Amino acid sequence: MKSKKITALLTAAVLTVSLLAGCSSGSGGGSSAGNSEYAGTKISFLNSKGEIQSGLEEMAEAFEKETGIVVDIMACGAGEVPYTKITSAYNSGTAPTMAMLDTTDIIALAEEYALDLSDAEWIGEAEAQITRVNDKVYSFPFCVEGRGLIYNKTAIEDTLGTNFDPSSINSYDALKSLLEQLRAAGMENPVVISKEDWSLGAHQLGFIYDAYDGTTKGADDIMAQLKGGLDPLEYARFNEFVDTLDLLLEYNINGKNPLGALYEQDPIFLVDGDAAIWANGVWAWPNLTDAGAESSDEYGFLPFVLGNDTSDFANNGIQAAASKQVMIDKVQASEQEQNAAKEFLNWIVYNETGQQMLVETCAVIPACGNNKNEPLDPLGKDIQQKMADGKAFSSSFIAPSDHWSVMGAAMQKYIAKESSREELAQSLSGYWKAQ
Repeated sequence: MKSKKITALLTAAVLTVSLLAGCSSGSGGGSSAGNSEYAGTKISFLNSKGEIQSGLEEMAEAFEKETGIVVDIMACGAGEVPYTKITSAYNSGTAPTMAMLDTTDIIALAEEYALDLSDAEWIGEAEAQITRVNDKVYSFPFCVEGRGLIYNKTAIEDTLGTNFDPSSINSYDALKSLLEQLRAAGMENPVVISKEDWSLGAHQLGFIYDAYDGTTKGADDIMAQLKGGLDPLEYARFNEFVDTLDLLLEYNINGKNPLGALYEQDPIFLVDGDAAIWANGVWAWPNLTDAGAESSDEYGFLPFVLGNDTSDFANNGIQAAASKQVMIDKVQASEQEQNAAKEFLNWIVYNETGQQMLVETCAVIPACGNNKNEPLDPLGKDIQQKMADGKAFSSSFIAPSDHWSVMGAAMQKYIAKESSREELAQSLSGYWKAQ
């Protein structure tokens, strides 16, 4: 496994961080080249999911060939905040026809800027992943993303000299035993914890909301309780989360300098077998392939286990929800442009080429159940299978847009041992009291 070239660092550095990730008949299928009623219409699409920029551009080209509608795929530049970019565009009168944004941003913008899509045909195909604002649908769920503990099955089995059953990791004690065995067998630090504030503040700490009862309503409820003054130290999920985080940090390969860790190096640790587990999400696959991983390799997700109840839903599945949503502008776009945008979304949902390119070219998990194409990468396959097996919970906590940065900074202090559990709890309590 050491044969994986460290020079992948140079390639991976180009991508760095990804933020923050069957065919049925329908109104978008069967279009012939230039045969759309809106052929010749030019529309724009703001993409906030940087790792699929080239894939979206290929999709736009295929769509144009079939319909004659031109779709300009606009990228958020490195360091640009999508919410800031889209609001600036509205202020300058240059809003894109469509914008792919995080769910939090969609909710904030929907009623003022987004076209009501409540009568869209595809709602029935994606009901479980639909976001509603005051009972109306303003966005299309572009893809499902999941997160947890990414494992390298080969690295585990090569180290332990025995078969590894991922389903056996369904409690804190089971995870602890695995890490102890790996260390005893020669893998000194089998865990990778990245330092990025978006990872720590949103994806890791976010488990305390998503795992309240596995529903978005439950996540909203616990956030309201915290805002109302609930002490995090009196919330079981917070303590279970910190317990598991402490365990992972004990085996962190970046432990000597946790805030000096390089995100582009982290996947190399996993691919090369220096570590066996990386706390991250499905969006990390491009980083893993840059590090030398192949689609035939055995990677998947372990739950971010919380406590020792083996019947706990949080210990038997992973969080998976529609994290990227597409809205259509209702303020600056013409009716013709809006209809062309609707046709593009219908094409993604119902057209055989659109379905296939969404999964294979963009390498994402579709939110619409009628798309039977299987992801090509092992992480996507694992999430899709877990969803089919009922081993995924679809809660998607909708926190204020600064949660990941503010609490990410607090989490960075914690992993660097610059604060205690009590101080982390105080930071969380202070954050919610300020909302």
